[in-house]
Amino acid sequence: MANGRISARVASIAPSATLAVTNKAKALKAAGEPVVGFGAGEPDFPTPDYIVEAAVEACRDPKNHRYGPAGGMPELKEALAAKTGRDSKYHVDPAQIVVTNGGKHAVYNALAGVIDPGDEVLIPTPYWTTYPEPVQLAGGVPVPVETTIADDFKATVAQLEAARTDRTKALIFVSPSNPSGAVYSRQQIEDIGRWAVENELWVLTDEIYEHLVYDDNEFHSMPVLVPELADRCIVLNGVAKTYAMTGWRVGWLIAPADMAKALTSLQSHQTSNVAGVCQVAALAAVSGDLSAVGEMRLAFDRRRRAMHKLLSAMRGVECLMPEGAFYAFPSFEALIGQTVAGVEITSTLQLADLALEQAKVAFVPGEAFGSPGYARFSFALGDDDLSQGLERLADLLATE
Repeated sequence: MANGRISARVASIAPSATLAVTNKAKALKAAGEPVVGFGAGEPDFPTPDYIVEAAVEACRDPKNHRYGPAGGMPELKEALAAKTGRDSKYHVDPAQIVVTNGGKHAVYNALAGVIDPGDEVLIPTPYWTTYPEPVQLAGGVPVPVETTIADDFKATVAQLEAARTDRTKALIFVSPSNPSGAVYSRQQIEDIGRWAVENELWVLTDEIYEHLVYDDNEFHSMPVLVPELADRCIVLNGVAKTYAMTGWRVGWLIAPADMAKALTSLQSHQTSNVAGVCQVAALAAVSGDLSAVGEMRLAFDRRRRAMHKLLSAMRGVECLMPEGAFYAFPSFEALIGQTVAGVEITSTLQLADLALEQAKVAFVPGEAFGSPGYARFSFALGDDDLSQGLERLADLLATE
């Protein structure tokens, strides 16, 4: 509000719904409640030993006790360029890379570099809860582009074109998707990339789940499929999901050289360098092989199938098989207006509160992702907890 203690810009920020659910579940657990939490957007595995050992050694090296280059250690940027060429066939120069304090920082800085006040940013729903907030902080206008379970949660060129105006500046594109688990096909990605080029739009493509795809689905990097987009494309990534390093806070963005230079200047005033020890750990991670994520993917795949089967069998629930990441995004729309445990259900927000209160099951309602009527369930948790939590939820939903 005007003349308030807190600026209107900061007061307008919505807190992270995913972190809120996770924190509430942890608090209840700490109080002795047998809560099963499906809210966490992080692997339940420890960071691989070889990465931890690299960090331990880095702690003893005095050079990591000092300030470093604002945009990242040169050796890490070189390794990230090599990793990008290896994993997605996108060949970039280290000068195009800015190392950030986690993936959220990369999103924030990229949008700060692209958006001027009044610019519109297309964001297909369901979207990760963080995306709209930095758009608004940059003075931009987030424009949700609705997709549903009937669309397999994949936006089409026709939908994007219908949402585009003369104020549209950028598109945020994510595949594999958090929260839906959708993976766009090669042709779909190519079509969207060419549409963006034709309309001179920026594309921010979040590739942090690149290694978590299942069955015959494949990850494709948009600037590889549409090379002419590279001059207006920013790739967002990080070590958090692939290497179980969510708490280490190392992300990066890959941008055209002039944008990368500008964002390095921004970061020099904003945070300076990412912690040196964490950068050394990230260097060990991206320079190593992908065996650790391969093992995690096998566990996620098993849990994915179990979760899909259990959710699909519940009263009033429709669930697509997740194609990537580690989330299912079922529809509870058939339960809206119905009675569950003697309570008339009016929203998934209300249903989530009821599930936490009566079944001790925590999940993030779809309202947080711009998709009311749905909910996100992470399968990055132990097999026993997964089956126990979903059995409790099934019992709750079966009770009218």
